[in-house]
Amino acid sequence: MANPTTRVLALLELLQAHGLMSGTELARRLAVDPRSIRRYILSLESLGIPVQTQRGRDGGYHLMQGFKLPPMMFSNEEAVALALGLVSARSVGWVSASASALAKLERVMPATVRSNLRAVAENLALELPTGKPVSQVSPEILSLLSSAIQQQQSLRLSYHSGQQVSSTRSIDAYGLAYLNAHWYVVAYCHLRLGLRSFRLDRISALELLPASFGKPLNFDTMAYLNTAIASLPRTHSIKVVLHTDLAHALAEIFSSLGVLEVVDDGILMHSQADDLVWMARELARLPFSFTILEPPALGAALALHAAELLKLACLKS
Repeated sequence: MANPTTRVLALLELLQAHGLMSGTELARRLAVDPRSIRRYILSLESLGIPVQTQRGRDGGYHLMQGFKLPPMMFSNEEAVALALGLVSARSVGWVSASASALAKLERVMPATVRSNLRAVAENLALELPTGKPVSQVSPEILSLLSSAIQQQQSLRLSYHSGQQVSSTRSIDAYGLAYLNAHWYVVAYCHLRLGLRSFRLDRISALELLPASFGKPLNFDTMAYLNTAIASLPRTHSIKVVLHTDLAHALAEIFSSLGVLEVVDDGILMHSQADDLVWMARELARLPFSFTILEPPALGAALALHAAELLKLACLKS
């Protein structure tokens, strides 16, 4: 555990959940020296929490009979924020975990705030911006990765690519992100000697290594991931000049569609695509003009899309 305060809170949770527990068992659960338990007990007592000692061979520590912690104090705004978090977790596939967390929060909240929390959680619908099925990732993997990032501790993972090529590699994880229905970890890969992104649902095994690393200052996980996805080599390499300024381009172009570069006559978008018809539809929705530099086939796809739109408009008139 991270520090003595964390251990004191963990000790309180153990006593609340299990009642009478010996000092030896508490020390084992908290992974500390038995002599530390007495210090933690004194810390709880200094906070006004009545911990009682039972002597003898079957003795130990327990909370005074009937003692309960006061309700957790959350404002209505904080309750809404918690509910939004639970709805988001439910939307990415963690239905049972969200329901369990909601039930635990309700048990310790005042009645009014509890009612608001449940109202939002039960009546709010959140649609993530994708039509793809959500990839399932275990909370254990997400928790282990988060801890390794926080502690800057290296990891070994077993991974299979989209082409089902398996590999084992050591990584220094810099950040986690959820994008287009998938969880990713962005990390320095010691096998490839550079930054890489890994989909969490393709990790089959993960373990901590006895090595630490220095994380780059102010590393932007989502920015790296968006650029990496937009730059993935695909069937067609695309260059389009957008006749607008950077602010308007950023407002209309989702970040994984392409990489934007300021040029003399506007904004140059570099992109990759397997489907030119799909790219033509994305360009057609833009509220400003543009010039296609390459490939010529994209212009043909755009003309075909425009003709289809005109045909549909005529059919409805």
